[in-house]
Amino acid sequence: MRRWLAAVALGGLAALMLGGCALPAGVDGDLTDDWAAIGEPVIVVPAVGACHPRFVEVGFLSSYQPVECAEQHDAETLYVGTFTGAEADRTTPPPDGSPAWRTARAECDKKVNEVVGGDWRAGRLTLSLIPPSSYAWSGGARWFRCDVGEIDGLDNRDVVGRTGSLKGAMSGASALAYGCFNPKLEADGDIIELQPVNCTAKHNTEFAGIWDAPDVSYDALRKDDSRIERGCLAAIAAFAKVPNNGDMKYRTGRITYYPSEADWNAGNRGVQCFLWLDERQVTRSLKGSGSSGLPIN
Repeated sequence: MRRWLAAVALGGLAALMLGGCALPAGVDGDLTDDWAAIGEPVIVVPAVGACHPRFVEVGFLSSYQPVECAEQHDAETLYVGTFTGAEADRTTPPPDGSPAWRTARAECDKKVNEVVGGDWRAGRLTLSLIPPSSYAWSGGARWFRCDVGEIDGLDNRDVVGRTGSLKGAMSGASALAYGCFNPKLEADGDIIELQPVNCTAKHNTEFAGIWDAPDVSYDALRKDDSRIERGCLAAIAAFAKVPNNGDMKYRTGRITYYPSEADWNAGNRGVQCFLWLDERQVTRSLKGSGSSGLPIN
């Protein structure tokens, strides 16, 4: 009896095994022909208008965590461009200060100015060009993004957390635009900082404009003060609507702020020029004031 039961059990097992060889309806036995084809890799491109909790130097995907611009943030992507030409064939992103980097930076300047409604260098703003990471570059990424943020001021250029977009921030009566100031001086007369005041208050200093310096080394720029003076006096003359001639040095003094060396090497050639009245104060803006505002002394 036990042998018979064993035989029946084995026979049932054999039947199950034989039955398992039959394929269910609709199954053809080919394990690969129904798999979907693997698509092309998708390159993640930053979004224009995205805001970011912090400024970054490189656009790693892991650090790309944009927030709503209504939330507090440090940076906003106002433009996204593309590296093209021979530089796009590089195996790594163009290095900071290279010709391709400076070309991209010039594109950033132009496009950002269009978005903010004026020259970003004429106000409390800072701009950074952010390239993709080397990993993203090797995967085909050729974008660069132009991030802009608000800074505390001329002398303390720390980034200020803000809410809201910077679109149109330099248009009209902008709270970010540089205006009138009074210098804070050391005992020997050197300027410690420019303290902003309302232009209707007594003051002797006013932002006049940007002089775009020539493409020289940073050291060469700083050593040639006569060229800087000519450039800034020309900017002041255009601002006040007075002739740009040899009389300018008798109309006004000037205070100059330079880009940092790092910004200069990245392509920023904008020198900030301020008119300075060393013997009098005024209670209005001297923009367009002509010879009545800047008389020859």
